[in-house]
Amino acid sequence: MQRKDFLVEIGCEELPPNALRGLAAEFAQRVLDGLKDADPVLCKEVRDYWYCSPRRMALVLQDVPVESPSKESEVLGPPVKAAFDQDGNPTKAAEGFAAKNGVSVDQLERRETDKGEKLACTVTVVGKQAADELPGIVEEALKKLNVPKRMRWGDGAIEFARPIHWIVMLFGKEVIDTRVMGVQTGRDSRGHRFHHPSPVSIPSPSEYAAALEAAHVRVNDASNSLAEWLGEQVNAVASDHDATPIGADDGSELLDEVAALNEWPVPVVGNIPERFMDLPEEVLVTTLEVHQRYFPLRGADGRLLAKFITFANIESKEPDKVRIGNERVVAPRLEDAMFFWNTDRKQKLAERLPKLDSVTFQKDLGSYGDKVKRVAAIAEGIADTIDGDTALAERAAMLAKCDLVTDMVFEFTELQGVIGCYYAEADGEEPEVSQAVFEQYLPRFAGDRLPASKTGQALAIADKLDTIVGMFAIGQPPTGSKDPFALRRQALGLLRIIIEHQLPLDLQELVADSYQALYPGRDGLQDRAEIMEFFMERLRGYCADKGIRADLFMAVQEADVRQPHDFMQRARAIAGFMQRDEAAALAAANKRINNIIRKTATSAEEWQPLSGDYDASLFVEPQEQALAEKYEHLKNQVIARIEAHEYSEALDELAALKGEIDAFFDAVMVNADDPGVARNRLELLAAFSGLFDRIADFSQIQVD
Repeated sequence: MQRKDFLVEIGCEELPPNALRGLAAEFAQRVLDGLKDADPVLCKEVRDYWYCSPRRMALVLQDVPVESPSKESEVLGPPVKAAFDQDGNPTKAAEGFAAKNGVSVDQLERRETDKGEKLACTVTVVGKQAADELPGIVEEALKKLNVPKRMRWGDGAIEFARPIHWIVMLFGKEVIDTRVMGVQTGRDSRGHRFHHPSPVSIPSPSEYAAALEAAHVRVNDASNSLAEWLGEQVNAVASDHDATPIGADDGSELLDEVAALNEWPVPVVGNIPERFMDLPEEVLVTTLEVHQRYFPLRGADGRLLAKFITFANIESKEPDKVRIGNERVVAPRLEDAMFFWNTDRKQKLAERLPKLDSVTFQKDLGSYGDKVKRVAAIAEGIADTIDGDTALAERAAMLAKCDLVTDMVFEFTELQGVIGCYYAEADGEEPEVSQAVFEQYLPRFAGDRLPASKTGQALAIADKLDTIVGMFAIGQPPTGSKDPFALRRQALGLLRIIIEHQLPLDLQELVADSYQALYPGRDGLQDRAEIMEFFMERLRGYCADKGIRADLFMAVQEADVRQPHDFMQRARAIAGFMQRDEAAALAAANKRINNIIRKTATSAEEWQPLSGDYDASLFVEPQEQALAEKYEHLKNQVIARIEAHEYSEALDELAALKGEIDAFFDAVMVNADDPGVARNRLELLAAFSGLFDRIADFSQIQVD
């Protein structure tokens, strides 16, 4: 089978840097999927490599079959009874079927199917030419791309992320001569705007990246090689200044963005005027990283240096002018920040509280002033439960959102909480209050640190809880990919704080208290049930990430455990217990007991629920007597362990019951002829199972 390499490059105006790699990867996958849909043979053993730079997305498919082989296929036609009349002459149905498939009626055969006898014929399906299929596949892929925002250009109706100016399309060394998205295809790409303004002829798909490199365009690829190279450059330049760069770690979003902004990146070291170095570090870093895409530098003493590294998209003959230009760009932003920093602090943070009444949190949930009052009430209760200071929690809650109405946060929204912490500290607030104003937003992302102070923990939980409960209460839970208030992230963060700080908080009580703060006097049972289900789904995901099996999660959930930390203690204890030799047998025994009790209750005319209170005088077999004695011997110490949250130790002691429960089931018929004896045996089993049920519902656990 003859094979060739295929290249398509979509050349356009600068694409959105945050979406560039995602678009290139999606484009490649859609083309592959389209090729497979056209004919799976055309996609067999094909290797794909995608590339991107600010003005292009490209895809190389290696070893694409030139054509798929022709094959014979049987086609079914009309039923025989409709194909011939009473005299055996062919009807129009038979004649039409024959003509459609290029055969005579005499050449048609008959096939027995599950819908009766039908006419059939064997036809040759001509193989598909890859060069004929690929242009349409590419155009369809471009039309279906999930671009952030589509736009039109000129007077045409074609839409794409940015205006398309050229398309390279090669199959082997030959151009596929066609039009895609209204643009004529060819082999000419574009090099760097200044270093290589003339067209770049691409000889073949395999020479694509090298041809662009020679034209001063470094393309990124699926392995993110350009971002990796940029990181090496930043670290090398920083090392020359005895510094460590910020934002140049592997996987850095800043490196990805810089790679998506530059075709020929050249490192430049700039200077920050010393007068700005008195600004908080977070302000400097945010200005440089987020607003300018610069890399701040940290000196050997851990402090920020008055320098930064950036990349010019040109190899200038006058690098000092490039440096000065970048310094001039960043100075006004830092000047604004310095002005805000000095102006904001002329007014105490607490004095800004009344302004929150005029700032909407959510149209159905009121202002930030309303939210602050609710959060303060919830935070006080949480602080009391976790042995925190209720007064500090209330004060922190009242100050928590005040920085939203400062000029600094208005300009640098990423610094909410951070600026509030600085301003509260400058106002002489208690250190734990200042710290909590920042900690309210923790954790901000997966793996982020948690609030360290009790006040911060109480405030962070209360703030997240109020948002989650409020959005559910007004009928706006997250749906699909839509979660504008990041409720999923906030719920997981709340659970992490409780679990990883081992806080004795009842989630159901928290939800009820928060609901009452929002709607005093309204029970909201249905809303609260939905909120609890939402939290349990997040907890299920958290447990899965920690290696807790789904059936173990279900076992604890069925025990109606409402404290997330206690939930995890039980789940981890059971996971450890299931490694023991006795575990599977005891879990199976619990499942068997559960089934026996359910079946007996269903078949009985009158049924009283079991209490676990058995009568030793009704024992007939020595095995039931032995099980009862072992149960009585272990019961009190197991219960004491459970009440002390020592679940692993409790399960270790329960493992000692394996021998007696095995012997019981080997020798004792539970459903004895004597109803009193049968009921007593069920009570004994219920007592045995009840000890396990104090930890979790072991009947939920899957055993081999």
